[in-house]
Amino acid sequence: MAQAGPLWLADWPAPPGVQAFTTTRYGAGGSQPPFDSFNLGNRTAADGDDPAQVQRNRDELQQLADLPSAAHWLRQVHSSDVVRFDAPPQAQGLDAELTADAAVTSVPGVVLAILTADCLPVVFAARDGSEVAAAHAGWGGLARGMLENTLAAMHTPAEALVAWIGPAAGPALYEVGVDVREAFLAHSSAAEQHFVATRPGHWKVDLPGLARQRLVAAGMRPAAIHGGDLCTMADPQRWFSHRRDRRSGRIATLVWMAP
Repeated sequence: MAQAGPLWLADWPAPPGVQAFTTTRYGAGGSQPPFDSFNLGNRTAADGDDPAQVQRNRDELQQLADLPSAAHWLRQVHSSDVVRFDAPPQAQGLDAELTADAAVTSVPGVVLAILTADCLPVVFAARDGSEVAAAHAGWGGLARGMLENTLAAMHTPAEALVAWIGPAAGPALYEVGVDVREAFLAHSSAAEQHFVATRPGHWKVDLPGLARQRLVAAGMRPAAIHGGDLCTMADPQRWFSHRRDRRSGRIATLVWMAP
């Protein structure tokens, strides 16, 4: 899909009124290298980005995307915790962010947002347009059931959902060690098909493939799961990547139902 600019639209059969996209790193914002330029992650402030500039970037995002309200940003800690939002945020800034790695809402106009720079961003929507969710899943969160917990927190049955997996570290470049492989095999031996041996004690891992496998096992229809083909590590012109650059900004994936 040919897209350009700071907003990469989710490529999925979303129901009418449901909107979702992932931001790119360029085309908006004012952050300086290595966070140039559309960094939306204020947790990177300790590494050198200016928190005030990040807030300006977020304000610009709200205007650029014509969001119906300010986004709910999370204090992400690679957990498997999910929160539900029933209204737009009442306060802005880091102190107002709830600690969780996924969010759900059934309220039109409430915008959910997650930050990534190699981890999986996954958005969900009820096929009848009544509910949406957004989840952040690195390999640890994915192994601990982040996506299954998100499905369990939704009122909509898994078989009545559609999902889109956004940009993440792809299977051609993402190499992991024994601990990662064992974490997934302990859950299901079927996970082995998503690991390809490289050198002793190391494998290339297909995180989107593992996500699909686990979502199907949790009740989603295979044909309802889209995306997973955009690699953050392979495209420095478009995406931030922590594994590639070490000091990196964050892209954001947002989803909401039109009011």
